[in-house]
Amino acid sequence: MSFENLNLIEPILRALKTEGYTTPTPIQEQSIPIILQHKDLLGCAQTGTGKTAAFAIPILQLLYQDRLQHKEQKTIKALILTPTRELAIQIAESFAAYGKHTGLKHLVVFGGVSQNPQVDSLRRGVDILVATPGRLLDLMNQKYVHLDHIKMLVLDEADRMLDMGFVNDVKKIIAKVPAKRQTLFFSATMPNEIQNLANTILTRPEKVEVTPVSSTADTIQQELYYVDKGDKKALLNHILKDKEIKTALVFTRTKHGADKVVKDLVKVGITAEAIHGNKSQNARQRALSNFKNRTTRVLIATDIAARGIDIDELTHVINYELPNIPETYVHRIGRTGRAGASGIALSFCDAEEIDFLKDIHKLIAKQIPVNEAHPYPMSPQSMVAKAEAAAKSGGGGRSGAPKRGRGFGNKDRGRGGNNNKSSSNSGNMSGGSRGGNSRGGRRD
Repeated sequence: MSFENLNLIEPILRALKTEGYTTPTPIQEQSIPIILQHKDLLGCAQTGTGKTAAFAIPILQLLYQDRLQHKEQKTIKALILTPTRELAIQIAESFAAYGKHTGLKHLVVFGGVSQNPQVDSLRRGVDILVATPGRLLDLMNQKYVHLDHIKMLVLDEADRMLDMGFVNDVKKIIAKVPAKRQTLFFSATMPNEIQNLANTILTRPEKVEVTPVSSTADTIQQELYYVDKGDKKALLNHILKDKEIKTALVFTRTKHGADKVVKDLVKVGITAEAIHGNKSQNARQRALSNFKNRTTRVLIATDIAARGIDIDELTHVINYELPNIPETYVHRIGRTGRAGASGIALSFCDAEEIDFLKDIHKLIAKQIPVNEAHPYPMSPQSMVAKAEAAAKSGGGGRSGAPKRGRGFGNKDRGRGGNNNKSSSNSGNMSGGSRGGNSRGGRRD
């Protein structure tokens, strides 16, 4: 299957060729024909599968063809709602790349920066608006944005919208959009709350699910390090002594933790920057640019701030702290091993994180192989605490260090048992954003 087989128009095919994309990913192959038929769509796919292009390409085509039949109007015709500014920027870049020959105008709006340039662009007229809910509502309340002519509505990363507390904002925005429209709904996970939201805004949707919910890609080599909390800094330094690790994305649970890891790495001569909600928009974009061009070797991120990070050839993701929400683990490690490429995900686990690990094992329905060959193994006291914690919750653990190749916690129970890795080649196009989640995150 190639993009030529999807009945795409010449301006878009030309842009895809310029970008070096020839073969669609599974979600693109399935979603694009459905959207081109003006049908609503419910898309569920794990991170790194190319969701952004799956909706950006057909939206560009439908709006381009519509403009050929009708006189051009300076009104917003497509609205893409997304939870974070990083993801919004990433989506806007995709529309710019794929739509460069269509003449369609797009704009991205988000909070944390002056609204004046955004308002100026709105006054000149845009066809496609990419927005975070908070800033969009502000602009709507100020009468700078009118959604009366929306023909296509996209909710991207709907599960993160819910986790970040945006659901009421999203409902307010949807209430201002014409009832007669095409709606595209994408989510990496599909809990009951998200399914209920989808049911209220979609009309007879087609469903696309390219991989089981909450599965991890087979292309990612996962390893687990049992380590005392106080030794995590030394273990990270030890791992990063390997010069083969050109870049690494390191995750912490908190903003303070991210800043602390940066200071520790800089002290030992490793270039590192943090990206989290307390950083200004300019600082976040600068840190991301430095990481992409490899001026910075290590980027430390919290889960919400990392939403939308899409780094080519990122080989290593390191969970300095395990997430307290198991689905977040899947999103984190999905930053590597994208579109068929290989990747490595290393996770540190201290005694206090055993319950988090058990939840992760249950979700992904397999055990993460344990690496014992490191100089900072968990202390005997911590191992006893670990075994007691497992015994209390029925994890079946035992005292003493776990053997290499065996994880710890529940035995292969839970969801997402089949990985169903989709084949791809170097011509595959991966897009979209993805990443982690965090309860009660800041509003963009």
